[in-house]
Amino acid sequence: MSETEQPVFLMHGQGQALAAIAYEGHYSAPVESLGRLLHHRVNASAPPSATAGLIPFSGQQPAHFLPLGALSTGVRVAQLFAGRGSSERPSSPPVLSPSPSPDHYARTVLQALVQIETGDLHKVVLARQLHGRSDEPLDPIALASRLAQDPSVLTYLVDLSPISGLADNWMVGATPELLIARQGRHIRSNPLAGSAKRSADPWRDEQAGRALLQSEKDIREHALVVDYIMDILAPHCTSLSSKGPALQSTASMWHLGTRIEGELREEGDGALSAAALAAMLHPTPAVAGVPKATALATIAALEPNSRGFYGGAIGWDDAAGDGYWYVALRCAEIRGRDIILHAGAGIVAGSDPDAEVAETQAKFQAMLRAVQLDDMATQQELDR
Repeated sequence: MSETEQPVFLMHGQGQALAAIAYEGHYSAPVESLGRLLHHRVNASAPPSATAGLIPFSGQQPAHFLPLGALSTGVRVAQLFAGRGSSERPSSPPVLSPSPSPDHYARTVLQALVQIETGDLHKVVLARQLHGRSDEPLDPIALASRLAQDPSVLTYLVDLSPISGLADNWMVGATPELLIARQGRHIRSNPLAGSAKRSADPWRDEQAGRALLQSEKDIREHALVVDYIMDILAPHCTSLSSKGPALQSTASMWHLGTRIEGELREEGDGALSAAALAAMLHPTPAVAGVPKATALATIAALEPNSRGFYGGAIGWDDAAGDGYWYVALRCAEIRGRDIILHAGAGIVAGSDPDAEVAETQAKFQAMLRAVQLDDMATQQELDR
C-alpha cells in the first residue's frame, strides 16, 4: 500500500497495524448470527486473510462484515499517515451545535436518576452529539492521523459507503477499550468504566487520577461492567481471571480499567470465534447499562438521536476465528462536509448532572482536537 492510496478500513495502535484498500464484498446479518456467518464466509473458497466487522449499538439493526482485500500490516500502515496530520487550522472551520444541548442532557440525567432511585435501573449510559458542517469535504485520513498521535488508543477508520449507500461516508475514531481478543484458545478483554478528565498540570493530573481510583461511585460503576463480562465468558472457559481496577489513561482522560484473561474450552472449528464472542458481549454496561433491557429502553426514551455505530463494536477475524474487537468510542461519522461527534457517560446512583455534562465534553476533546475545533467547541458548550 502506497502513501497515496486511500484505505477503506484501518486499525492502528494498541499493537494493531492493519489496513486494506478494498472490500471484497459486503454482508449483513443479525448480531447474534455474526460469528457463525462470518466464520462460514471466511472459510469459503479463496478466503481473504481478514474480514472486518461492524456491530451497531442497537440490536435491532444488522451487523455487517466486509472481507478485506489488498491487506497491509505493520509499519506500512503507519506510513499512510505521513504528511496527513498538519496542525494548521482550517480557514473556515465548521460550526458545531450540540444535540441535545448541555442543559437538555443534564435534564435527561436527572430523569435517569429518578428511575435509578426506584431500583428498576442500576446504571444507564446516556450519549449526546455535536453536529458540524465544513466548507470543504473533511479528510478522514487526516483526522485518523491526528488521533493516532496518542499511542494509548486504537485509531480506526471505516468506509461506510457500502453499508449506507452514501458517498464520502466514513467513521473515524480512537477507542481505548478492547472488547475481546482471541488468539487460539486464549482470550482477553479490557473493560473501562469510570472516567475523569486529565489536566495539563502534572499535580492536578495526578490528583484527578488518584481521586478516580478512590471514587466509590466510579468503582461501583466499573464493577457492573466487569461482572457482566465475567458472567458471559465464564461458561465458555476452562479458566478466567480479572485484575483491577487500575488507572489507565489516554491523552485526555483517566479511566478505571480491568484486564480479563481466560482460556476457551475448545480450539479450532468448534471454538467461539472472536466475532462470536464480541456479539455475545455487546452491548456491555460500559455503553448500555444494567439491567440491559431496562437500560436500552431508557436510552431509547431519553436520547433524541440514533447512535448508529457509536457504542457498537468494530473489529476483524481471520480464517481461524482469531481477531480483535473494540468498543466503538470517541468517534465521528463523516458525510462529505458534515460531521457528527459522539460521547457518553455512565449514570449511576450518586451521579451529578453537571459533572456528567463535563465528562461528555472531556470525552469530545480527542475528536475536537482531531478536527482542530477544540477551542471553538469549548466556547459553544459554555454558551448554553
